[in-house]
Amino acid sequence: MAYSASWLNFASLAQKGAFKSLDELWPTYAPKNFAAQTEEAKQQATVNGSYYCVPSLLSTYNAYGPFYRGDLVEGTEWDGKMETFEDIEEYCDIIKETHPEMECIDLYSTAPEIFFMYMENQGLATFNGIRYLWYDPNAENPTVMTSYELEKTPEFLEMMARWNEKGFYSKSALSDTDSTKFQNGKAALKIHNIDSYVGQAILHPEYDIHYSNMVKDVAHLPYTQDCMVISNTSKNPERAMALWDLITNDQEVYDAFYYGIEGTSYELNDEGQFKILDTDNYGTSAMWSARSDALNRQQIGTPDDYKTNIDEFESHIVSGQGNEKFTGFVLDTSSFETQLAACNNVQQQYWWPLELGYTDAESGLADYQSQMEAAGIEAMKEAAQKQLDAYVASLK
Repeated sequence: MAYSASWLNFASLAQKGAFKSLDELWPTYAPKNFAAQTEEAKQQATVNGSYYCVPSLLSTYNAYGPFYRGDLVEGTEWDGKMETFEDIEEYCDIIKETHPEMECIDLYSTAPEIFFMYMENQGLATFNGIRYLWYDPNAENPTVMTSYELEKTPEFLEMMARWNEKGFYSKSALSDTDSTKFQNGKAALKIHNIDSYVGQAILHPEYDIHYSNMVKDVAHLPYTQDCMVISNTSKNPERAMALWDLITNDQEVYDAFYYGIEGTSYELNDEGQFKILDTDNYGTSAMWSARSDALNRQQIGTPDDYKTNIDEFESHIVSGQGNEKFTGFVLDTSSFETQLAACNNVQQQYWWPLELGYTDAESGLADYQSQMEAAGIEAMKEAAQKQLDAYVASLK
């Protein structure tokens, strides 16, 4: 068994023969898991007419936003609102003034998250982690657009040039390999998902950490956001499936698989929440695809507003509308893998510095467009548009 995901090119690897077909194995040897899956989940597990993965049974969301330290702005004139990018800027202005030794925003040598959050705040959506092809999920017939075609891109770049000039993050962020700046007290704000917020809030209750979702249209992530696959070289795939059925349906087995040995690696409180007893030696499993809404436990210290946020996400999700309408759509990249690799390289080399205001907005955007076109983004855009059109047509 192995972990896979839509964002790890699950479908492309399946087409190349990396995984076992689960058409007979899944319903036969993991019948409880198979029965618990929705039809949409099974559809997403299908490649060329056959099942090639077992999706997670845990609800996850596309919510994204800043989590930030409240203790650093106590006694200041900050109004406590974190609903807009203007609010982020105001918070960072205060941090810059009162805690000049800290970085306002935690950024390091991975893809910056700010443009992604900015455009999702505008109601746009992207594909499989390809954060330079966009569409409007609320349009009747969505049109695929590149980052440099979006109306709001110049406005965003102007904002980032200002943030860079104000010194909200390091001038060498893209060469900085320190991914622990927020948790180690070197940065005041970080952009990520609600689970990352929970982890930091548990780790540092003294930071008074808060979270704000900036995604305009919250929806469930694809069911294959986390999934389990069986290698095509497996000699006993039926035993793997039988074990998976046990792990994902039996609380005692799930606890042993995911948390370890009670009393040694973890403990439970009266509410069924867990705590890792020795974080230097123990942790939860990284096999996120094993999780389910029925068996997954909250960690002791989970902020009270976690459930409030989840309940709010669910209350706004309407089946078949907006982003939720496209939960079942996973872009097949197999026809443009060469262009995808080339465009990813351009994204890192040209867009990341542009996004952070390290290069001139106007000339940098022109250079980026030229390089993306040379790398083959038009072929990617055309293929994505055809698949998106076919998906929309299938829903009518």
